[in-house]
Amino acid sequence: MKYYRQIQVGLIAALIVIICLWLFSCDSFTETDLPKTQLIKTAVFQDVKTATAALSDCYAQMRDYSMISGNSDGLSSLLGNYADELTYYGVSDSPLQNFYSHTLLPSNSGVSVLWNSSYNQIYAANAIVEGVDNSTAITGDNRNRLKGEALFIRAFIHFNLVNLFGDIPYITSTDYKINTMISKQTQADVYNQIIADLLEAKELLPESYTSAQRIRPNKYTVSALLARVFLYTENWQLAENEASVIINKTALYQWQDNLDLVFLKDSPSTIWQLHPGVAGLNTIEGRTFIFTSAPPNIEAISPDLLNAFETGDQRKNQWLGSVNDGTDTYYFPFKYKLDTNSGTSQEYSIIFRLDEQYLIRAEARVHLGKLAEAKNDINKIRQRATLTNTSSSTPEELSQAVLQERRVELFTEFGHRWFDLKRTGKAGTVLSVIKPAWKDRDNLLPLPASELLANSHLLPQNQGY
Repeated sequence: MKYYRQIQVGLIAALIVIICLWLFSCDSFTETDLPKTQLIKTAVFQDVKTATAALSDCYAQMRDYSMISGNSDGLSSLLGNYADELTYYGVSDSPLQNFYSHTLLPSNSGVSVLWNSSYNQIYAANAIVEGVDNSTAITGDNRNRLKGEALFIRAFIHFNLVNLFGDIPYITSTDYKINTMISKQTQADVYNQIIADLLEAKELLPESYTSAQRIRPNKYTVSALLARVFLYTENWQLAENEASVIINKTALYQWQDNLDLVFLKDSPSTIWQLHPGVAGLNTIEGRTFIFTSAPPNIEAISPDLLNAFETGDQRKNQWLGSVNDGTDTYYFPFKYKLDTNSGTSQEYSIIFRLDEQYLIRAEARVHLGKLAEAKNDINKIRQRATLTNTSSSTPEELSQAVLQERRVELFTEFGHRWFDLKRTGKAGTVLSVIKPAWKDRDNLLPLPASELLANSHLLPQNQGY
């Protein structure tokens, strides 16, 4: 990459292409030759349409090349293998196999992709924040929405990064001179900045969506992430409050009783989802997880997850598919049921849904001593799966009941199971039994070796690597 001394753009379409290539062509956010042109500061942000196009490209990049992509290098697959949701059947010594077997090294390409794609997308979000702030042409509601969404994206990506890597840099600038010398911040400081970004985004964003498809975040999407952040940081009262805000917004979000309809694009329980990009396509998750012959080429549902479902749990019947090779039966995630172009897009990748908010509120209420209310939230989830109400009654029993429901409700959705094991201190106890190479260091991923070489301020490496 090089500095652009003179930029003359005649067509808006050409301008957007240049922006997209510039924002996402860097291999590492610490590259010392990353340019700081006037392109983002001026031309794009003289028009709401071009600024919105730049923001839309952020969502496209998140769908296709980020942690929340449904590809095999996204969190659903990587952390499903890292925890106890998936069994790996692919080639040996691949990046994904290293996640499954807990033999990760700092040179693992999967780790590098997680880090670099995330910080490139954070950079793009920062460019939008700065561009909007410096624009005199974008004002009022347009300004608030663009900046609010960019702040949400920045906070969301940092949230995943801090839970994967521990202490990390929180990047709020596009100044490459600052970014190439930046140091790690403590997890507590990162969380404080995440919350600050989200609270500002919540003030800026409206209650309404830009379209019926719910593909751009609104104020309640921010509440959904805040509820998760407060759960992870054990701020139980605020977690309950934020989850309740969404649950009580019945004019916008409704409980979906039919398990087969939960993951359709028009489900009223969806809080935020990603458009597949092309009309007629469905989710990347469907193409990644569904297989039609056995044994599977890459991954399948693990015996541990299969056996976690209670007898009669309809989620096992309706959210798992199976293939038999004449001897053995292999199962795959079947929440998204379309793995090809169906002519009409029927399924979008759902990032936040109402069901998680009930589980967040249930867990928070257990810790707040609201046991009866917690049971009601747990039973809301169980009843849809045609299970009887929970028999748990003590705080300890109800805490375990929440984790059990999270396991069988949120499986293969962006690493919920791994993060639950990690944040509750159960990862070693559970995984050391089934992962012979498990070490305590595995609670965090290694920082990419290439990043440590490029920026010594990121040292030390996470312990044990």
